[in-house]
Amino acid sequence: MREKTIEKKLADAVKSRGGLAPKFTSPGFDGMPDRIVLLPGGRMAFVEVKAPGKAPRPLQEARHRLLRQLGFKVYVLDDEDQIGGILDEICTP
Repeated sequence: MREKTIEKKLADAVKSRGGLAPKFTSPGFDGMPDRIVLLPGGRMAFVEVKAPGKAPRPLQEARHRLLRQLGFKVYVLDDEDQIGGILDEICTP
């Protein structure tokens, strides 16, 4: 399965829960996650989407650490079967 396919399934799953998953671009600050997941109740997280079995690049890992240090949830998604669990975790206080 391609990364693009997994990313589309994520966006659809978020939408079905009443949320948004806009593509995240950050000009001049490379390595940021692909999507911001915004769910009802003010729940949000960043999601890096990868092709199955692929890992984030070192710069992406550094950005993930930075975001986590700031208190944000960051997930790496490389299998569509992970989507429900990730969204459940985002919704958990």
